[in-house]
Formats: sequence, C-alpha cells, structure tokens
Amino acid sequence: MRLSIHIKPFSFRLIKRLKTSQGIIEEKKGWLIHLENALGKSGWGEVSSLSHSEIAISGNLLKSLGNKISHDELETNLPFWPESLAFGVGAALGELNGLIGIGSDADWLPAPRSAILLSNNQSVLKEIDILLNNLETNQHPLTLKWKIGLEATQKEEALLFQILERLPNNARLRLDANGGLDRIQSKQWAQHFLTEPQLEWLEQPLPADDLEGLAELAKNIPIALDESLLMQPSLRKSWQSWQVRRPTLEGDPRALLQELKKKASYKMISTTFETGIGLRWIHHLAALQQQGPTPTAPGFAPGWCPNSLLFSNNPHDVWEAA
Repeated sequence: MRLSIHIKPFSFRLIKRLKTSQGIIEEKKGWLIHLENALGKSGWGEVSSLSHSEIAISGNLLKSLGNKISHDELETNLPFWPESLAFGVGAALGELNGLIGIGSDADWLPAPRSAILLSNNQSVLKEIDILLNNLETNQHPLTLKWKIGLEATQKEEALLFQILERLPNNARLRLDANGGLDRIQSKQWAQHFLTEPQLEWLEQPLPADDLEGLAELAKNIPIALDESLLMQPSLRKSWQSWQVRRPTLEGDPRALLQELKKKASYKMISTTFETGIGLRWIHHLAALQQQGPTPTAPGFAPGWCPNSLLFSNNPHDVWEAA
C-alpha cells in the first residue's frame, strides 16, 4: 500500500526554563508527520527528541523519503531509525491502522490527572501554597515532582522539610535527580524515605550506567529509573521497581501500547514536552496505565507549555499552528 507522507517542523519555548542536573530545557523543536492512504484515512505522528542532533538527523531522513512511500518500507525502516523518529512514524502507522484513536476499540482515552512539576527555586514554596489553596486540588490527592541535585544537599534537604510540612497527609512527592547524585548523596536522600511516607519514589538518583548502585538502593526504598531505561532498553523488561516511561524517546509506541493493554505494573507515563499530536498518545497511554494494577499520576508537566493551538487534541489545528 502506497502512502502519502507530509512533514512539517515545529518549535516553541517553554513558559519557564526547566533546570535539571543535566542542563536546562527552554525550547523544543521537532517534526510533525502526516500519513494518508488512498482511501483518505490519516495517521499523525511527532518527532520530539530532547537532542538537537537527533532532530536534525530525523529531519534529513524524513526529507529523503519523498512524498510517497509504501507501508512496508516504513515498517522495515523503523528499527534502524532514531528512537524519536521511530515514535513519530510508529504513532502515525498505529493510528492509520486503527490500533488507536477513532475506529479503534477505545478511541482516544482522556488524560488522567497529572502530577505537578515544581519550580527549581525558593518560589516552590509559594507555588505549593497556591496549589493547596485551590479547592479543586483539595478534592483530589496531590502528587508533586521536585528536581534535586541542583544545589548543595544540605540546602535542598532544608527546603524538602519545608515542602513536606506544607503537604496534606494524602499528598505524594517524587524526588528526581536526573542522575546527578553520587552514591553517598543518594544514600543520604534515601534515609528520608524511611521516615517520610509522603515521599513516593526517588527518580534516577545515580548516573544511568550505575546499575549496581541503583539496584542496591532499590532494596530499601522505591527507585524509579528514567535515563537508565533509555541507555539500556532491556531494563524495561527486568527492572522490578518503578519505570518512568517517556514514549516519544523510546521508539515505536505500539509496543508500549500493547504492554499497557496487558495491565503491566509499575510504569509511569511522562512527557518530554510534546505538541498536541504527541500528547494524544501520551494521554492515552497514561489512561491505560490508570486501568492497570499500579495506577499512579502521570507526568504531563502542566503549566510549562504555552497555551496555543499547537497543543490542541485536533491534529489539523496543531498542523496549522506549527
């Protein structure tokens, strides 16, 4: 079957800079993909890597495909392409073939309530106060995510205690180091999980390749892997504790779709700041996770992206806004 393929670049700036132990994220660039078959049925995808070089490589590969390509050729190339490109094309094929979206067994599932990604500075306390004053927030358990490993440990620990003092008993706080701690620092942070029930997990405390140190920590407290899963994808099958799954960086999303349909446990679906086209998949996968044995708040980072049609759930609107 021959398919028409159209591509279009997109870019946007985050409302505020996101600082992690690995650097600063303030802008996203990528590619939108629109596949259409001879019957006029469409599939939409998005290439949304955090790597500028991967975006450039993916753009060159997409341009080399021309305007017409066979379905089989796309399927054959997928395993050899960068993961973010494989996500974009796999997502478009999945929709085109009726595995997801209109015409599938569940249509697009609505987004569940997200965890809140907090700011990285002293304004975090004011931010939490505003959240707690929101009546709607008080009607639902509040889940927060806070980046650590950016300042001296003693300073961040003091701020942690102030955060925990503010939170209601049913709130949960995730600490994310993005691989920025050493083993001594990680053990120091781990001690808090033994006495603070509001702490949900410690996310990627050690560098992605320190699997021995991560496994040792996981014997005593919940450790969620993120960057390690991207560096060593086989861990997605073997890591028994929490996994932060970022679909747009993992390759063809149809595998994760089937995994979640089979009620896989200990997965948390996370954004990498997508447009509305990618978000349809992120929201759907997160909704499936909620139906599994270990439901938990996904990470959509609400309030960090602009309010525009680029983030609409209508792919035609996204395409026109790009």
